[in-house]
Amino acid sequence: MTAAEVIVRAVLIGVGGTVILDIYAALAQRLFGAPATNWKMVGRWIGHMPEGWFIQPNIGQAPPVPGEHALGWIFHYVIGVGYGLLLVAIWGSGWLDAPDLSAPLILALALLVLPYFVMMPGMGMGIAGSRTPKPNVTRLKSMIGHSVFGGGMYLTARLLEAAI
Repeated sequence: MTAAEVIVRAVLIGVGGTVILDIYAALAQRLFGAPATNWKMVGRWIGHMPEGWFIQPNIGQAPPVPGEHALGWIFHYVIGVGYGLLLVAIWGSGWLDAPDLSAPLILALALLVLPYFVMMPGMGMGIAGSRTPKPNVTRLKSMIGHSVFGGGMYLTARLLEAAI
């Protein structure tokens, strides 16, 4: 497998995991009323960074940013692609030939440090959602979402393995 093929497959694995996460979030919202991530607010957070605003006391009260909804969704998928690339960088291209579930699950759960210690505090939700109305629910939702994403990367890798 060429380097370009490895990169393309890693990118597709990240995108596939993100799509599966989005399908899960839509189903959880529709079936159980679980609120999905508000990518508009994520876009607002990202959109204020060039101005030097990395931490918002309350992202909902920050001034809107042009294109914030699209910016949030783009950020979401760029992060998914980054995770797919990181997965293959850590476990090697051999993992693509025989994917196992443990690698993407370990990575996805280890990377909970980013929403817990960067994204949530940056958006005014406190460390690991400590300032949200139900911090343990916020944490659990992130943990489940990351697990679904890891499973989605694995499923995508298996589909690519079968197709090639």
